[in-house]
Amino acid sequence: MNSLVRKTLVVQLQAGDADRCPVLAHLGYDAADPFALTVVFSHDGRVLARWTLDREMVGDGLTRPVGVGDVRLRPESRGVWDELRVELLGDARPDGDRHRAVVFVWAAAVEAFLRETYDVVRPGQEEVCVDDFLAELMAEG
Repeated sequence: MNSLVRKTLVVQLQAGDADRCPVLAHLGYDAADPFALTVVFSHDGRVLARWTLDREMVGDGLTRPVGVGDVRLRPESRGVWDELRVELLGDARPDGDRHRAVVFVWAAAVEAFLRETYDVVRPGQEEVCVDDFLAELMAEG
């Protein structure tokens, strides 16, 4: 069985007060890190940002607002389709606020991606081998 799931989606990025613009979101899941999803945002062949998200939180964000730190998710309806609104907070700006970007993703595409990850590792069946993790940390030190 394949332990990796990959999907590329066109999403809408809104930074600051600017209008939305389309960018690519390359989603990834690896059973070796069963709680995490990776997202790489790119435009015109350039990587804009890389984020690691909690898989359960992304699923919860499809139905209710979640997140209190650098990542906040909530469902939004745009008339004929539903979206997942992903707010990403970055480094501090000189004015004391933080850099902020909002990404809008078609909710059905996120649900389909999550279903594929659930085929690899079912929710509640995630396992992390702490002994291997600690051995790796000790080897680096």
